[in-house]
Amino acid sequence: MSDGVLIVGEDVCAEVVSSKDAFDAVEAVFGAMASGDAYNFPVIREAIGYADALYGFKSGFDKAGKTLGVKSGGYWPGNMDKGLTNHQSTIFLFDPDTGMLQALVGGNYLTAVRTAASSSVSIAHLARKDAKVLGMVGAGHQSSFQLCAAAEQRAFEKVVAWNPHPEMLPRLESVAEELGLAFEAVSPEQLGEEADVIITITSAFEPLLMKDWIKPGTHIACMGTDTKGKQEVDPALLARATVFADEIAQSVSIGEAQHAIRDGLIGEGDITPVGAVINGTHPGRQDAAEITLFDGTGVGLQDLAVASVAAVKAEQAGKATRVAL
Repeated sequence: MSDGVLIVGEDVCAEVVSSKDAFDAVEAVFGAMASGDAYNFPVIREAIGYADALYGFKSGFDKAGKTLGVKSGGYWPGNMDKGLTNHQSTIFLFDPDTGMLQALVGGNYLTAVRTAASSSVSIAHLARKDAKVLGMVGAGHQSSFQLCAAAEQRAFEKVVAWNPHPEMLPRLESVAEELGLAFEAVSPEQLGEEADVIITITSAFEPLLMKDWIKPGTHIACMGTDTKGKQEVDPALLARATVFADEIAQSVSIGEAQHAIRDGLIGEGDITPVGAVINGTHPGRQDAAEITLFDGTGVGLQDLAVASVAAVKAEQAGKATRVAL
């Protein structure tokens, strides 16, 4: 990149970064993490005691991709009533050779698309090839991204969905219809009975899916639990499943696995980095009846990977602004 700082706004990120771009970037960085070529720094995430907001920082360094930076942002639950996205963030990229600021990239769209890419990567590597029914638990802003990304990985024929606030489901139904998929609003129990792949993407603090509702052979991507105390599924489900994660350290501390670990149902050694499957050092799913579960806590390196793609593609397209500091 040239001198100065590249500014890439939200609209430009959405224009230049496709779901395929995000998938490739996230898959590569998960592989780099598993091989020791990339690592995340400790996460800071705090309730600020104002506007019910959670705020914090995710950062890391990818030596293989030469990407260094930090995402600053969080979750403001009242934003939807103001016509704003609840998740708000900005990504800063630095030159790993000099420490100089290289780019300032809008993080809202990228957070959604990289989170969807994360579950999509897990589906690509762990779900049964013959999966036909996709279950969606959650119907918030990120659910549409999740549904679209998942549909690129398997030949789904139907979407079954449940949300604590059912009035939000029609938006998800319209996305399914655009993809040519049948859609049905169901109970959580029926969702577990029918779905071959399940994505949970909520901000829940209690289990929404119980162990006995999940049929053999299901792949579950738990994408909403990224803070201490949050929870989307029955801890006993993790004991029943083969568990994978984006990063084990986050999985056991702020991810879905925190509860199963606390209850002594699984140990840290029972969790495998999904990057090991990507790299071919773990076989992944080993039979059609196995239940696989991906604990997607969201790591800083995901954000840096997609932001780096956004910066390069935006500059190439002449859609970014460069300013001197």
